[in-house]
Amino acid sequence: MLRAGEDYLESILQLERAQERTGVRITDIARKLGVTKPSVIRAMKQLHADGYIEQESYGDIYLTEKGRVKASQVYHRHSVLTRFFRDVLGVDAGQAEKDACLIEHYISSESMEKLAAFVEAEGGEDS
Repeated sequence: MLRAGEDYLESILQLERAQERTGVRITDIARKLGVTKPSVIRAMKQLHADGYIEQESYGDIYLTEKGRVKASQVYHRHSVLTRFFRDVLGVDAGQAEKDACLIEHYISSESMEKLAAFVEAEGGEDS
């Protein structure tokens, strides 16, 4: 999956959590990612074709089980990397978020597992 697709899935998951409900609107995704609604619509068509989301006609977007698993994986990588940069290395919180977003798409599973174990041993589970 491409980086942009992972960013969209992660954003849907984060919006669901923030709104405390499933199903998010194209407008909310566009606002969160700072992209245009047509860009979101194109991405949603591809994510739907790949089985990651379902969308009612002109309605809310829902993660499928496959999409929820992938979004959760990306979100976990992002959270661990952010915590590592911020809490262990002392990187500014905003920069830590940006760097985590870049790296989360490319880090190997082995490195991510070891980094997660290290971060969790340092400071406990992320809430």
